[in-house]
Amino acid sequence: MGACCSCQIGVEDVDGYPVGDKREIHGGSGVSHGDYGARVRVKGSSKYTSMFSQQGTKGNNQDAMTVWENFGGHKDATFCAVFDGHGPSGHKVAQNVRDNLPSKLSSMLKHTLVSQIKYDRSDDLSSINSGEHVHNVHHHDPIYKSVKQSILQSFKGMDEDLEIDDVIDSFCSGTTAVTVLKKGRHLLVANLGDSRAVLCTRDDKNQISPVQLTVDLKPNLPGECERITKCNGRVFAREKESSVFRVWMPDQDSPGLAMARAFGDFCLKDFGVISVPEIYYRKLTSKDEFLVLATDGIWDVLSNEEVIQIVSSASKRSIAARLLVAHAVRAWRYKFPKAKIDDCAVVCLFFKRERPYLTKSMSTKSEISLNDSKLGPNPEPVDSATEDGLETVLDCEMPTRRDPNTHHYLATIYEENHASAEAHQDGLIHRRPRDFIAKQQV
Repeated sequence: MGACCSCQIGVEDVDGYPVGDKREIHGGSGVSHGDYGARVRVKGSSKYTSMFSQQGTKGNNQDAMTVWENFGGHKDATFCAVFDGHGPSGHKVAQNVRDNLPSKLSSMLKHTLVSQIKYDRSDDLSSINSGEHVHNVHHHDPIYKSVKQSILQSFKGMDEDLEIDDVIDSFCSGTTAVTVLKKGRHLLVANLGDSRAVLCTRDDKNQISPVQLTVDLKPNLPGECERITKCNGRVFAREKESSVFRVWMPDQDSPGLAMARAFGDFCLKDFGVISVPEIYYRKLTSKDEFLVLATDGIWDVLSNEEVIQIVSSASKRSIAARLLVAHAVRAWRYKFPKAKIDDCAVVCLFFKRERPYLTKSMSTKSEISLNDSKLGPNPEPVDSATEDGLETVLDCEMPTRRDPNTHHYLATIYEENHASAEAHQDGLIHRRPRDFIAKQQV
């Protein structure tokens, strides 16, 4: 279930900022029907959501996004997600996951405790602490346990379907995914790759403040690097782009994947890249305003603080995502004038009813100017290789399918949710390459 994302070509102004620049822009309206009566959007806006995607200057727009309202047949449930494809077929992988992952999760959730929750215990469900990076918080609430299992299983099933898909070649192509399931005041965020979820809340002085709910799963993170190297994969940054760490095959300088987890990328699934998401929980409070899901085309040039300020400054909620993309595109041109602009995809999920503006234009206090010092050039020098495009995958010249007779047995599997593994006398747990899973902090 799902819908195809139609596109428009052209330039339009959003609160005075041009959007489009004669490339694909995904906006406007478009609603289809999903499982159990869900309302599905792949573009446009609704009462509580705003979404927008724009093609960069690298080629096909490999970003995708979706919003499912009345998710699983529940009026108070909404599912949102953005996907950032990479590799030769990255756009096809992203669209395939966009169209199929929500259906898988919706079906799995239909018979879980999510449909039985009729209480709200804030004492037992404390929120994640604010900060640039947060760690997962364990809860004993049944909604967390049941939905967590459904999310893990739906991601696993999605990746298995991609591996046997004869139409889309995802051997050296894949996609990130950052998803959120909101039911009532409960938020569960699942992250795979380096797209990001940032929540806007209010501090003790009633000023808006960002809370990053996910961690960018880069290969150089200690836990990710350890898993990959135990699986004989290699993690290093090339000399000409010393700040960008990538995953490489044991005996080839390819493909150079700039993330540690993804759907697809089966050339690296034997070597530590996994499709198991990290899952985060938050109990919403009256201070929480909205959530922004976006691909790295946004986060590479705008800080969390700038993102929530821009969304808050929109003259109306329906254009918030477009406005954020417009700022990101201008920031790319200002910070990296020689770079190829990355694709951008944004979904904004608002938690409260929209308040009408008293004036027709934005206030000077809330408007974000690209001449502001915050959006100035990066203080650290950036070499031309890193600046020009920040490619997710460098080299895809390899066989289109991995050899099914080749097995790379990996390190200990810690995740208790996958009980199909066999224990051996050497104390390790072995399983078929596509099922390898490392220790998860969920």
